[in-house]
Amino acid sequence: MTPPAAIVVMGVSAAGKSSVAAALAERLGVPWADADGLHSADNVAKMAAGQPLGDDDRWPWLDVVGQTLADGAASGGMIVACSALRRTYRDRIRRFAPDAVFVHLSAPEEVLAARAAARTGHFMPATLLASQLAILEPLGPDESGVVVDVTPPVADVAEQAVRALSERS
Repeated sequence: MTPPAAIVVMGVSAAGKSSVAAALAERLGVPWADADGLHSADNVAKMAAGQPLGDDDRWPWLDVVGQTLADGAASGGMIVACSALRRTYRDRIRRFAPDAVFVHLSAPEEVLAARAAARTGHFMPATLLASQLAILEPLGPDESGVVVDVTPPVADVAEQAVRALSERS
């Protein structure tokens, strides 16, 4: 299978985006980036204070995410771990990387809440999980992507994502 050149591993906080993106990148032999590292200092401070971001905070960040994805795809392939919770956010990313394929990581809320509560040293507090779940819009039937259950271990999730991506090709 030739993997898509531009892959976004998406989902709410604590879904395992970074872990799955790293494992998927290793399997596919392409680099990956964590969109959390692309946030402005103001966005990080706002989230660390327990304040959800508004769309005005997100637009410049999503532009950087899309450009990072497009640049990597043009160099042979790229995976970005990014929440991409709403259709409009995914559309913003696609302005820069129109062929992006989304891997939506999904799990029951109680699994996500337990993971969020167990994390240490992350700027996104567990208290913001509810706000992310409230704005999450699943992939539309016209969006290029797959949904993967993240309840199993990361290696299994990455393998499931590889299979799902190859089946859609």
